[in-house]
Amino acid sequence: MKKIISLILALMMLGSSFCFADNISDSRTVIGADLDKDEVESVYKTFGIDRGTVKELTVTNADERKYLEGQVDESLIGTKSISCIYIEALDEGKGLDVSVDNITWCTSDMYMNAMVTAGITDADVKICAPYKVSGTAALTGIYMAYEDITGKKLDEDAKLVGTKELTITAELADEIGSADSTAIVNELKLILDETKKMTDDELREQIKQIAEKYEVTLNDSQIDQLISLCRSMEKLDISELKQKVEEVQQYIKNIAETKGNVEKFLSEAADTVTEFVNKVIDFFKNLFG
Repeated sequence: MKKIISLILALMMLGSSFCFADNISDSRTVIGADLDKDEVESVYKTFGIDRGTVKELTVTNADERKYLEGQVDESLIGTKSISCIYIEALDEGKGLDVSVDNITWCTSDMYMNAMVTAGITDADVKICAPYKVSGTAALTGIYMAYEDITGKKLDEDAKLVGTKELTITAELADEIGSADSTAIVNELKLILDETKKMTDDELREQIKQIAEKYEVTLNDSQIDQLISLCRSMEKLDISELKQKVEEVQQYIKNIAETKGNVEKFLSEAADTVTEFVNKVIDFFKNLFG
């Protein structure tokens, strides 16, 4: 009997070691190089994992500048690397799930769309910082981690365009809101095969028409930015990018519908419970007068 128990325990330990190895291979954290020990600990608490259970990479300010310099204001890049990410690669078709914490300038949808442009799909990503930061640098960490997990380099042009998209979308969001900003950029992604044939003047008019759908007025500088972004995206694999954008949009729609169904269920359940409690109260009122 003791031998059997020992064998079972050994198998359990072996199985857990396989799970641990699998977790190491499919997940990564990327920690800002300028965080102290306590700040790193707080970041891992936000991720909901223990340090050491996942392979950890480090991102420096120099790494961030490789993609951000010239794309955003120096004040947003700063001189330190603070924002951190956790990423878990998912099976094909699972889609993207992105959450943010203490990130002030970029939303989860902005990251998600920029990741698609860079060629990253099917992943669970958490982006956070020990205190509030803009979050522009986190995309660099995502690139690093994804390449380390897959063992394959993402296209450099696609990474640069993804970063450009994130920063332009965030800048637009300051003026027109994040929802409209991401929606306009996504609409342009879906018609890149058409914009490629347009002159800049024709594209300018097309952008104005798209903005009107969202009851948004863009100034010349904002339109120039979107034209520049379009021209950059046109150099990528347009058909693949369009397919990924449509997949993400469907994924987001499914999430919203699921959330709506859950909220409806909880509301109806609460109404049922309230009705039942009221009937019980009425029963005892009638019983005891």
